[in-house]
Amino acid sequence: MSEPIIVTTGMYDLIKNQIHRKRVSKEQESLLLEELKNAKQVLRRELPVDVVTVDRIVTVKNNEDGSQKNYHFVADDHRKVSKGRYSILSDIALALMGRRVGDVLDWPFENGPMKIEIVNVEIVK
Repeated sequence: MSEPIIVTTGMYDLIKNQIHRKRVSKEQESLLLEELKNAKQVLRRELPVDVVTVDRIVTVKNNEDGSQKNYHFVADDHRKVSKGRYSILSDIALALMGRRVGDVLDWPFENGPMKIEIVNVEIVK
């Protein structure tokens, strides 16, 4: 986690709110707070196209078994996992928020720790 994450002020506040409301594990809380401390906040129009945020489809590679999965991050009330649309408040979204293509991270997910890599980020139009 050498490069600071890049988020809009709205996403920054959303992550802080999830931490404040204790919607993340203690381990996740510690990691997220450290990331937010160094985060770069930008306006939505200034967000680089390869950064994970809402309304983007993210391809993630599991570095343990080589499998890949796409996640379309949407507002919480538009989530539909069966269609590949995941809430921006989900475990995976919070882990990836503000990161870029090529970033690799070890993350303490609810189902256990996992090493993953962001392979692609696509803007949904």
